[in-house]
Amino acid sequence: MSNKIIQAMYNDDDVLMDAVKEVRAANHHIEEVFTPFPVHGLDKAMGLKGTRIAITAFIYGCIGFVFSIWMMNYMMIEDWPQDIGGKPSFSFAANSPAFIPIMFELTVFFAAHLMVITFYMRSKLWPFKKAENPDPRTTDDMFVMEVSVNENETELISFLEKTGTVEIKVTEKK
Repeated sequence: MSNKIIQAMYNDDDVLMDAVKEVRAANHHIEEVFTPFPVHGLDKAMGLKGTRIAITAFIYGCIGFVFSIWMMNYMMIEDWPQDIGGKPSFSFAANSPAFIPIMFELTVFFAAHLMVITFYMRSKLWPFKKAENPDPRTTDDMFVMEVSVNENETELISFLEKTGTVEIKVTEKK
């Protein structure tokens, strides 16, 4: 197996989308696609699986909800019970209407913050990480599709030229 990648550059997202569909139909493996903005439907065209971040969001929200109940019960009932506005301080259930906003806010807080941390860890976006885009123009106006080479470099280059590419580069895998 070769360690080479062909980088096909496009200057239009519609042309890129058609090229991705053609490359997938020809059973070539697309390593990655770099775009300056999100392209609707590109993930489906590339054949990527759906994300499971919604499941983690639910789990993180449940953690926040349970933490809020434990925190308020410990603070307001067990550790330092106070008579505030005539509300009883001996029962969590009796005070639960006053606790609902706090439960909601901590549920959202935990879900949002832990989802961001999970996204950064999953995407390997660490602080001070060097950018991995293959060409600086991908942040401005160019779209790059990286296709892996399997002993068919010249055939693949001629195939990609027919898909409307503006520029083609052959590089080594990193």
